[in-house]
Amino acid sequence: MLNSPALNNLEGILHGFLTRREGVSEGLYSSLNCGFGADEARENVHENRRRALKRVGCPTAKLVTGYQIHSAKVEIVTEPWACPEEAPEVDALVTNKPGIALGIMTADCVPVLFADPESGVIGAAHAGWQGAFKGVTENTVVAMESLGANRSNIHCAIGPCIAQTSYEVGAEFAHRFFEENENNMGYFIPSPREGRFLFNLRQYVGDKLKTCGVKQVSISKNDTYSEEEMFFSYRRSCHRKEADYGRGLSIIALKKNVMEDECRT
Repeated sequence: MLNSPALNNLEGILHGFLTRREGVSEGLYSSLNCGFGADEARENVHENRRRALKRVGCPTAKLVTGYQIHSAKVEIVTEPWACPEEAPEVDALVTNKPGIALGIMTADCVPVLFADPESGVIGAAHAGWQGAFKGVTENTVVAMESLGANRSNIHCAIGPCIAQTSYEVGAEFAHRFFEENENNMGYFIPSPREGRFLFNLRQYVGDKLKTCGVKQVSISKNDTYSEEEMFFSYRRSCHRKEADYGRGLSIIALKKNVMEDECRT
């Protein structure tokens, strides 16, 4: 599990970016696949999620994850849904309730964890290029403010995701960003292949957070595509023509009580 310096020392906040290690899944999902969208036994996913919660330090918390659709939609979570089938179609979650752990599934996209320790409000966002472009991180900040957070007090951690050196895109893709803002061309560099570009998704997400008033942003340097032993990668699986891929989990939660804090591993 990896932690972020942006969240490590915040009182009352637990978080973690889980790697693919120390789970029960096998084959393409080896070993800590936490996504119900993968074609494997549900009991394996449930066990992996249980292990993930314990690893983060909140073993009795109720983990909630959305049905992610690459949108800018945010759900304010007041109580956990009964089963995965009841998960709303959203790409970000926000809560101020201890005992609820917010989870984001990724396999190259950017996981973003948010915390305002002063107000006791947390958030988690799945920021693929589409969600980031549409404003999922900005909408998460707005939703947190509706629960009493102050954006100038929010700390954000951008977790492991696909690096620029691994993210080749076409000219049409780059042009879409240029049309939004000509300064966006700074997130692209030429690829070794003619007519192609390399996109810096995580910096794009980080700068959008800073532009909307978040002052504390930490950005992981890990590359989900190239670090195969550590992370799942949708793009890597596609390039290999594999049948499926595992989903990595990122978690943030408010500490529920002292007992749970002592269970941290």
